[in-house]
Amino acid sequence: MNWTPLSQNRSDFKPIWATSLPQALNLIKEAVQGERNDELFYDELIKLAPNSEQASIITSIRDDERGHNSMFRGMFKEITGQDITGSSSEQYQRISSYEEGLEKALQGELAAVEKYRKIWFGLPVGVYRDTVYGIILDELKHASKYNYLLTLDRTTI
Repeated sequence: MNWTPLSQNRSDFKPIWATSLPQALNLIKEAVQGERNDELFYDELIKLAPNSEQASIITSIRDDERGHNSMFRGMFKEITGQDITGSSSEQYQRISSYEEGLEKALQGELAAVEKYRKIWFGLPVGVYRDTVYGIILDELKHASKYNYLLTLDRTTI
């Protein structure tokens, strides 16, 4: 049997989401700079929630997101020696209904998984990469919670 060690072929293989450290740092900066709009969105969605149980679920997601932002800021500072400054120039778009907000939130969580996967690939092995992996798992958990809330919203009439 002819066997070729994987290490001989590895240098040619590159995942489609492969990212360099400078690209990962730029993505971290982008993720944190949208913080203000995220806060406005979560506050609005919490107010639109039909009951305290659903508002509590969204509040827990918002609180997780605040922690993620803090961790991203800390990683960026430790790696670059610089603070993330500025904010997104994107204007906040209000939502017209609770269901629209849940759909937007679900899509946002899934988009965050895509972005954070790129960040993960650009970071060196160790605590930063492990932290981003934990954040990705949280984003997937949030998407599941938004699916639950959408299901409740669509089946409760």
